[in-house]
Amino acid sequence: MHDTGTNTSTRTRARTHTHVTPPLPPVVPPETAARARVDLYARWSGLAAGAAAAWAVATRDDGLGIGILYAIPAFGLCAVAGVLLGDALTPPPRGPVRSAGLTPRRARDYVPPRTTRLLAAQALALITLLVAAAAMAAPDDQGRAGRSLSATCQGMTETVGPWPGLFYGAPVLASLAIGTAACAWSLRRIARRPSEEQPRRDRALAITAAWGLLISTPLLGTTTFATGALLGLDCMGASGAAWFLIPVALSAASTMTWSLTTIVSPRAGRR
Repeated sequence: MHDTGTNTSTRTRARTHTHVTPPLPPVVPPETAARARVDLYARWSGLAAGAAAAWAVATRDDGLGIGILYAIPAFGLCAVAGVLLGDALTPPPRGPVRSAGLTPRRARDYVPPRTTRLLAAQALALITLLVAAAAMAAPDDQGRAGRSLSATCQGMTETVGPWPGLFYGAPVLASLAIGTAACAWSLRRIARRPSEEQPRRDRALAITAAWGLLISTPLLGTTTFATGALLGLDCMGASGAAWFLIPVALSAASTMTWSLTTIVSPRAGRR
């Protein structure tokens, strides 16, 4: 025998089931979409110009290792320039005049706090590493200062290179100073000019990512070259210092990946 009551109830529930249509995504105004495209194209242009500049510098290497290390700050500066260009070419949204509070807006209110603290720590680590490397550097066999590392172990003197002394570190420090000043100025401009809150935070995030690329890229290169030089020495203490730099290099690689992802795809970097 069939339970007709159960079948009838099942058919009734099937007939009364309604399909819920998911809500449609919000419609983006054409003007807003155009501004976003201009900004994104400028960022991509900066990355492309940075890659071209880095390749041009790297291929001019004369055997001193200058090419690859000088290519790193060249790429970072071009990436920062692309983000700043996108911000400059994107006008604030036009609309009715709105009232605002009397509390002045500050740039630090719009940057991601945890990421900014991490970048500040990495910037300090980069400066500390370059200063320490400059203090430990020695001339190479051609007398060029700040290019090699020399150590005496068990009565024998070893010299290895390339070493990130001032011969390599000076352009990195110069690009970091220039890029940091430009990013700070841009963040201040973003905080003070008229705009909606979310676009202001998105643009501040892009500037933060550009600064992160300017820091993490040379930090990764510097730690990599320094680790290779230290592992080339037979001194046990030098090898220990090299292993200490590996977590710094991994942290820089992670930050560089996030920075690139945020610049290329703004939504991916939101916290």
